[in-house]
Amino acid sequence: MQRALALSAQALQEPGTEPFGAVVVKDGVIVGEGFNHSVAHHDPTSHGEVEAIRDACRKLGTVNLSGCELYTSCEPCAMCVAAMHIAGIAKLYYAASLAQSGEAFEGVTVAARHPIDVEALRIEAGAPLERRRLPAEQKMDDEAVRILSAWAAPRRAA
Repeated sequence: MQRALALSAQALQEPGTEPFGAVVVKDGVIVGEGFNHSVAHHDPTSHGEVEAIRDACRKLGTVNLSGCELYTSCEPCAMCVAAMHIAGIAKLYYAASLAQSGEAFEGVTVAARHPIDVEALRIEAGAPLERRRLPAEQKMDDEAVRILSAWAAPRRAA
């Protein structure tokens, strides 16, 4: 947790970053770290947790982080939780809660992007497609399924 907080503090000195630091730990050793580069990288998915997962995956040469733990300076948003789940993170440790970070950021605006409505993100991320606010329309599904099937065919157990 100390390293996650150090990364969070480091962001105070680096333009285009926000104070959200995270590390991925495997067997007691830090194998990935990151902090929020959303503005600097023009990437709204560049949250500290996602960057730490990306770093760990590159360093370990895998997309499977089963058994790893993630330490972060702030309770993660739904996108970051989804990334942790997909990667197989076994346990999460966090410092500030979302409520605490919301209080700390009261009245702050970030000109480069719109504010994140954490509660709306939770609802949208967990809702079935037909109940989401984001309009969606399916197109060319037959072609897409053919491509997916072609990829999957040689990977099926005999």
